[in-house]
Amino acid sequence: MPSIDLRILEILTSKVCHDLISPIGAVNNGVEFMQEMSADDAGDAIDLIAFSAQQAAAKLTAYRMAYGSGGADNSIKPEDVYNIIQDIVGAEDKITQDWDKDVPIGLNEETFERPYGFGKILICSLLLAMDCLPKGGVLSVTNEGDKDFTVIATGTNADFRGGTQEALTHAISSDALEAKNVHPYVMGLLAEQYGFDIKLKPIDETSVSIVVTL
Repeated sequence: MPSIDLRILEILTSKVCHDLISPIGAVNNGVEFMQEMSADDAGDAIDLIAFSAQQAAAKLTAYRMAYGSGGADNSIKPEDVYNIIQDIVGAEDKITQDWDKDVPIGLNEETFERPYGFGKILICSLLLAMDCLPKGGVLSVTNEGDKDFTVIATGTNADFRGGTQEALTHAISSDALEAKNVHPYVMGLLAEQYGFDIKLKPIDETSVSIVVTL
């Protein structure tokens, strides 16, 4: 398994910070507006602050599960992942989720437990699927018994970004990593660590799938 080197950590940190700069910057802007406004005109600034703070918190929660140690806990349920993703996409209503969070995805039929890393791989798959929807669309998850699940992204011009497959399979060096492909690279490392197999499969011009074997 490729080792984590400084380059990977630098690019991953850059990605996380890039995704958080916008909502956190909007909070700062909202505070500045409030300082300049009268009390009667502060409503729009308060709405901006509330929305931006919620977005920053939602993304931090998602990244903590995807990249942090806590996301590997096998007590994490599909419902937990659904709710975290919903906190990100719900406010803007550009991307929606259409899957049953109560379906026993990844649940071993004999032990009634999920493998370690399940929640991490599920949320990583959904985050990758979100990146495939430049104009918005629908995220869905289908359950194939207790062995497989598939995340599907459906929307106009749905597609994997260039280099995603190579990054996922580590067919590129860490020197070639960028913010746009560091997520699938780290996702591939996590899949190897926790014993998952991931395949990227275009479906048609409006849909792509991420097939995960447990």
